[in-house]
Amino acid sequence: MKILITGAAGFVGSHLCDKYVGDGHTVIGVDNFTNGNLSNIRHLVASPKFKLIKGDIRDKSLLDSLMQGVDVVFHLAAQIHVDRSLVEPDETWTTNVLGTLNVLESARRHDVGKVIYASSSEVYGPAQYSPMDELHPLDAVHPYGASKIAADRMCFAYHKSFGMNVCIARCFNLYGPNQKDSGYGGVISIFIKRTLAGQPPIIYGDGSQVRDYLHISDAIRAYDALLEYGDPSLGPINFGTGEGVTINDLALKLLSLAGLDILPVHVAARPGEVQKLVADYSIAYKEFNWKPQMSLDNGLEGLVEWFKNYKGEELKIR
Repeated sequence: MKILITGAAGFVGSHLCDKYVGDGHTVIGVDNFTNGNLSNIRHLVASPKFKLIKGDIRDKSLLDSLMQGVDVVFHLAAQIHVDRSLVEPDETWTTNVLGTLNVLESARRHDVGKVIYASSSEVYGPAQYSPMDELHPLDAVHPYGASKIAADRMCFAYHKSFGMNVCIARCFNLYGPNQKDSGYGGVISIFIKRTLAGQPPIIYGDGSQVRDYLHISDAIRAYDALLEYGDPSLGPINFGTGEGVTINDLALKLLSLAGLDILPVHVAARPGEVQKLVADYSIAYKEFNWKPQMSLDNGLEGLVEWFKNYKGEELKIR
């Protein structure tokens, strides 16, 4: 296949590039490097199966030039920071909503066989019940979540209006190698960076917030399931572990792995932060026989070792 991946140098995008180049497909990666890191995909640049384009999904002409002959689009490019969305809501909207519209429209004009869109668990907002299934109200409380709702629903509308094969993945909090400082979703990487430097994790609020952490290896299996078996008539699909962990417990796990006998530091809560996000992934299990395979403890141990050996761009400690 010929596969176009937007956000190719980012966390999830770089892993998808690795997988599909490794599988022998031709991959075109697009990234504006606002969030992406060249070190994530530098090893692929010499491959005849991989082409990297520096560009922005808000550039319609660029998308049209790249979309010709493409079989599948994985659309991951986005402004991913919740906190940044509070100070730059216009940038968040134009990237996440108008950029997604551009991808959909270009894919429609060029008869792309399938578009797989990376939505987010943040579309749900505060949990009205837990675990949260795909019928949970979309009630995001910050501009980032609102932009992901709009893009998510635009993907659904393109399926309904034009008959396009558009699948929507709602992954819960992802973690793993290649993830850098990326807002709420990157809390594990941020905590590890601090603990390996002998510094305590910084927790916003009282730390009782609950999240469902899904390892990147399970997320790539989820995206591949959508590629192989995804049917847009199923609607958006949740991918998570179904198990919640508090930020306090997460911090203590990582302090223990670092061998540090110190406590986390608590600071003022972030505005708009959701208290609980835990996935009901029963549709993914029923339709694709997908379920998570990596335990949190094993995933954290592996990621700590990865950070110890990481030779790429230095991360900011905050």
